[in-house]
Amino acid sequence: MQATRDNVLGAYLRDRRERLDPATFGLPMTRRRTPGLRREEVAQRAHVSPTWYTWLEQGRGGAPSEVVLERIATALLLTDVEREHLFQLAFGRAPEIRAPEAVGITPRLQRVLDALTLSPAIVKTTMWDVVGWNRAATAVLTDYSALPPEQRNIVKLIFCNPRVKAAQDDWDSVARFVVAAFRADSARVADTARVEALVREVSALSPEFAKYWREHDVSAFGEGVKRLRHPVAGLIAFEYSAFSVDQRPDLGMVVYQPATRDDEERVRRLLNLQELASS
Repeated sequence: MQATRDNVLGAYLRDRRERLDPATFGLPMTRRRTPGLRREEVAQRAHVSPTWYTWLEQGRGGAPSEVVLERIATALLLTDVEREHLFQLAFGRAPEIRAPEAVGITPRLQRVLDALTLSPAIVKTTMWDVVGWNRAATAVLTDYSALPPEQRNIVKLIFCNPRVKAAQDDWDSVARFVVAAFRADSARVADTARVEALVREVSALSPEFAKYWREHDVSAFGEGVKRLRHPVAGLIAFEYSAFSVDQRPDLGMVVYQPATRDDEERVRRLLNLQELASS
């Protein structure tokens, strides 16, 4: 029985399988009546039963587990976008986020940040590590380049960095929001051990974080207003918006737009001072 129109998962698996080149895997090219890999070859690579995999393609194998579907995605050399589509077909939702070992942003995304000359902007991971920023963020928020990579974490900065803590106009509200939004993001991280380690680390350093974490509140980052008390420029108000990064589900961009012309001028002044200090 072939994959039918109603068996969209099986049809997709078969299509991806038939697109693979056996030579890539060192497999013999003789006696192949169909393109791509054979079902039993995919099953062997995914460490599943050939019979069960055949049934899965035919729409009669039952629902696979997430672990097995991950192995099949790996066996078929699926890209991140293809893997997400596979999970959508199988479960009706996206897979858990797999944060890369070495996180970072592309030069193109950095150019987007740099184009926002008067709007502090950062790129963060689902673990809330800051991996990209622009000059305005350095001048107004934090000089992330001066921090060790393991300290470029928003949760750590809000709860454990005295300068960042003092800059918040209403620290308690900001802190509660950070915990709730981080909890929502961290639930999508597949490596729960990393989340637990960060929670333990910050809880040991901040009783407030430990208290707020126990409250189990969740929140979306979305949009809002942020007020900072800068030691040089004084109070600056921003309207912020959060954006996802296409094809990088582990990354999100946050842009802080000065709320008024006066706030814009305060940012401009800080950038001028930054330029003078570096010249």
